[in-house]
This record gives sequence, C-alpha cells and structure tokens, in this order.
Amino acid sequence: MPDRKQNQTNLADGLALIFDMDGVIVDSNPLHREAWTKFNRRYGLETTDAMLERMYGRRNDQIVRDFFGGGLAPEEVAARGAAKEELYRELASGRIEEILVPGLRPFLDRYRDAPLAVASNAEPENVNFLLDRAGLRSYFRAVVDGQQVIHPKPHPEIYLRAAELLNIAPSNCVVFEDSLTGITAARAAGMRVIGVRTTHVNLPETDLTTDNFLNGSLLTWLRAQRRAV
Repeated sequence: MPDRKQNQTNLADGLALIFDMDGVIVDSNPLHREAWTKFNRRYGLETTDAMLERMYGRRNDQIVRDFFGGGLAPEEVAARGAAKEELYRELASGRIEEILVPGLRPFLDRYRDAPLAVASNAEPENVNFLLDRAGLRSYFRAVVDGQQVIHPKPHPEIYLRAAELLNIAPSNCVVFEDSLTGITAARAAGMRVIGVRTTHVNLPETDLTTDNFLNGSLLTWLRAQRRAV
C-alpha cells in the first residue's frame, strides 16, 4: 500500500496557507448578526441590514464606533465590544461543530505538514474560544488576532505579520477570505486569495472561489500553485 503522505499535497517546502476565521474556518456570521442585534437593543438601537453588511471583516472597535458614533471613550468602545463578544460566545457555545465550514477538518489534516496560520480581525477571546473548543489549535504554527496589529483589515499588516511568523515570503502565501475587506488586505500584502462564499456570493479580486473545503477544484488549484513555487 502506498505511503499516505506520498498521496498528499505537501506545501511545507514553500507555500503557506493563511486562514481568516469568521466566515472561513467557522460560518459564524449568522451568530454575529444575531449577537449584534440583541446587544444593540440594550442601548435602544435597532440594527438594520445595512449596519450588518458593514460589520463584515472589520475589527470590533471599528464596528462599535460605526454603530454608536465616534464620541465614545476608548474604554467604553472596548467594553461594548467585549460585552457583545461575550454574548456571541454564549450563542456559539455547544454549536461549534455544526458551524465549522464543511470539509475544514479533512482539509486541515491533508495539509497538516504545511505552514498554516490564522489571521483574523476578531478579538483574542473569540479566536481562543474557537481554536480551543474545536480542537484546531495544533494545526496552526501562527495565530494573529485583531489586537496584535495596529491597523486592522483592510490594511495588510495582519497578513504580513502572519507571513513573518511563518517565515514565508508573502508572494508564497495563499489566503482564505470571505470578506471584501479581508480580500483587499490580502491583495495589498501581495498574496494569492481564495474566496470562501459563506458571506458574499460575488468575491472580486480572488484567484479562486469556493463554497467550502469539499471542492475538488480547490485541491487541483493548490497543487498547481505548489508546483509554481
């Protein structure tokens, strides 16, 4: 019987895979929409569809200032963001497995030997919650959250930081993104981008789009990128 590793596409010798979290690892945006709607009502604010559209791919401090205005003190911005995320984690608790993007675990197993990273605008508590509850942390050599960078997406800093931690050139990094701001960040970092259609159907400026990690075309495309390195 052939060695299992010989049948796998091994990217460890030059191509890194970097994953956004919300909308890529976990299809969590429906829960985030629910959490923001419930949280905003504590302040008498009704959440519109337009407001929810603006939250995708943004860091919490940006969202809070957008929803409540720019006059809040930084401490209040942080407190409101933390309270909303606590509500989100309550909603997500016990549902982690069902909201993982289909095919994620087999995909991560296939590329376990490759340099993998998470780069998310999310709060560190949310990143830790997901990676630990889902048992995914061991797959990733680097994890960068929204508090580890000065400039959140769409600035490229978070992706450049992930590449630096992996010791891989940005041009040899493939980013998985679901948001327009995240795609902009990855492109600005000089990286290739795979769009995951959990949040938006139309994802311009991507090299490939997929509904999830079960798509055979995704593996074919990655093999081609690996040969090109």
